[in-house]
Amino acid sequence: MSVLSPDRLAIGMQLPIQSKSTSFVEPWEADAGATELAAVAKAADAAGFTYVAVCDHVAIPSDKAPVMSTEWWDTVATLGWLAGITERVKLLSHVYVPAYRHPLQVAKSFSTLDAISGGRVIVGVGAGHVEAEFEVLGVPFADRGRLLDESIDALRAAFAEDYPTLPGPRWPAADLGQHPRPIQEDGPPIWVGGSSKAAIRRAALRGDGWLPQGPVTQELVDEIARLRADAGRHDPFDLGALVGPVFVGEPDWDLGGPTLAGSPDKIAHVLNKFTALGVGQAQVRLRSRSLDELVDQIGRFGADVIPQMERA
Repeated sequence: MSVLSPDRLAIGMQLPIQSKSTSFVEPWEADAGATELAAVAKAADAAGFTYVAVCDHVAIPSDKAPVMSTEWWDTVATLGWLAGITERVKLLSHVYVPAYRHPLQVAKSFSTLDAISGGRVIVGVGAGHVEAEFEVLGVPFADRGRLLDESIDALRAAFAEDYPTLPGPRWPAADLGQHPRPIQEDGPPIWVGGSSKAAIRRAALRGDGWLPQGPVTQELVDEIARLRADAGRHDPFDLGALVGPVFVGEPDWDLGGPTLAGSPDKIAHVLNKFTALGVGQAQVRLRSRSLDELVDQIGRFGADVIPQMERA
């Protein structure tokens, strides 16, 4: 199932503040909290962004904290709060590690979120990468790929059926019902994250879409198409792309690294190149020195770039 517009390239953004890895956090976020996050989410909602995204980590080991930080807000709690303060923007987990929890627990969380948001949920999932996190939760790190496959299949069943049968082997279940039911027919779409061979295969065979971790190439797109065709899958599929840092206008400050900056026409021209690959949604990270500047960038992007988006 596709949740994207057939008319133009959809634009989404990973929200600031809720995660503060040194690889992408802006200095002003250090002291920012719920008030600032609400302002950003509301700005994205008003500007016509297709989705806002929230990450997932349970606990960060001390040896990784200097780079990753320990600031990772709970995914579902944060998205649930955002559902109540926004109106149109879709709510994406980018990405959630379902193997950390029983599939029925995951299904309950996202079905409830879909119900309270009016059907705005997209479940982005990934295998996870922090071994110590798996260990403390009692989940075998070496089995994370297989467990993600089982989780996706179990979520599909739990979203679609009142009393799903989960064959296991890790999480078998039967004759257990859940309400509320999700609003979206057969439940929220599931987008699979990652650019490894295993992740691409998983996205093609089990996902409704793909959230890449690196560049999107014609070769990767062709591989997904081949895998889906070989499996007899001809349903709509949402290809994604990561754009990286973007700044609308000519910056009067040092952006500190490669950034797509310039006029709205220039930015739109670059983004529209993704449509030739069949990409349906692109995620941007707007650079800023303050909350006010980020809200302004979101507004400018919505007013001057998004209307120029095309779709192949």
